[in-house]
Amino acid sequence: MENKENFLSIIEIDLKRVAWVSLLMTVILSIVGLIVYTFLQGDIRLTFTFLDFFLVCIGYILLIILHECFHLIGFYLFGKVPWSSMEYGVNLKMGIAYATTSIPLPNHAMKKALLLPFWMTGVLPMFIGYIIEMPVLVLLGAWLIAGAAGDFAMYKELRKYPKYVLIKDDPIKPKLYVLKKD
Repeated sequence: MENKENFLSIIEIDLKRVAWVSLLMTVILSIVGLIVYTFLQGDIRLTFTFLDFFLVCIGYILLIILHECFHLIGFYLFGKVPWSSMEYGVNLKMGIAYATTSIPLPNHAMKKALLLPFWMTGVLPMFIGYIIEMPVLVLLGAWLIAGAAGDFAMYKELRKYPKYVLIKDDPIKPKLYVLKKD
């Protein structure tokens, strides 16, 4: 990692706080999502078999993987970062999935890359669930929206900085470095 003198600021999120916010958002968005579903469809039929439970678990895992892939796509599309400078994985010790790049991005690009998964793995599946009348997809979308709580926490902090300041992602911790201009 670079010398600390090169940093204007360090943005670090409190994972315990984010986990509680995410849990609360999961409950609220699930309830609101199903209420909206009931309003739109007239009724809700939630019958879960073991197969349904299994499919929800698989769907949730796949959407989490896609969430991180969309961060990588955001780095590429908005930050013009080469694929070779990116990586993703799961940090079992911290209990988080991650996507990172070794190349600093302009703030405006980092903010877009942070929120792309929210739209693609949260809002879009929820919207599709309403259209095709599939409440399980509405729930999965709600859970992935809530799962973006850490991304929103970082986005909120990045709003304090100019759009062209460079942001460096920490490869290990949920931390961003705001770089000084040379």
